[in-house]
Amino acid sequence: MKPRKPDYENNINIARRVKINQMQRNVRRSQMGLRRLRTLIRIIMFGLLVFAAYKVYKLPQWYLEKNAFSSANNGSLEIIGNKITPMYKIISVLRQTPVPQQPIYLFDTKQIEKDIEKLEPVKNVYIRRFWFPARIDLIIEERKPILSISPAENVPPIAFFAEGGKLIGREYLPLDKSYKTILVLTYGTKGDDYRNWDEEKINKIYMLARTIEYYSDEEVKYLDFRNPKDIYAQLPDVKIRLGEMNSTIYNRVKNISSILPEVRTMEQKVKYIDLQWENAQFIKLEE
Repeated sequence: MKPRKPDYENNINIARRVKINQMQRNVRRSQMGLRRLRTLIRIIMFGLLVFAAYKVYKLPQWYLEKNAFSSANNGSLEIIGNKITPMYKIISVLRQTPVPQQPIYLFDTKQIEKDIEKLEPVKNVYIRRFWFPARIDLIIEERKPILSISPAENVPPIAFFAEGGKLIGREYLPLDKSYKTILVLTYGTKGDDYRNWDEEKINKIYMLARTIEYYSDEEVKYLDFRNPKDIYAQLPDVKIRLGEMNSTIYNRVKNISSILPEVRTMEQKVKYIDLQWENAQFIKLEE
């Protein structure tokens, strides 16, 4: 039979176990307290982040000024690239759109782009949004002017054609001096009203002027279409009679390069070079 331990040893073991259990309970209690503290800190931090985000969201720098669309280049709006379209026309379109009451990054600019593109000289519109402080760059891409229309050589143009065959009226004139267009004289009469010219005819007239310049090595001052069946081209020192604009006109123009040197050596004043016929060219002298 195994000898029984003394009572005092049993008491010591019990006390040790009680102490160990107490320590374990204290550790678990501390760990639970730390977990609760971490959870509380996370909740507080999340709340602070939400509050800070709300405050940042409400900062006035995210919003356009209330008068952003009332004038150009006012700090909130800059208009770039409009050499033909007047500022006031663009501003008048912008004023039809309310200034957004939301941060700039939520502002949908597609409708503004569509509205401005309705202006005749405007080809494309690009809008760049900038954050903090909120502002907009409105970039205009305009149609390139090709032909200017006038009833006489000493009368300012009354309209012009731009790429794509777009006819644009006098409200967008005069053009910036950087644009070099071909001046076309026409009365806009019935039978050959320039208002009815299509893109194909405009391109043919433009190519005619460029072909004349190529073979003459001189600038075309104007093309005279006032009589569509008897067209003239004016160079700096001499006029060229082209006749009707038909399928042979470009071949007839090529003869300029062989005739002009002779014209420059003539002492008599030349009225015009006659290129009406493909196989026969004449020099008409002043009487």
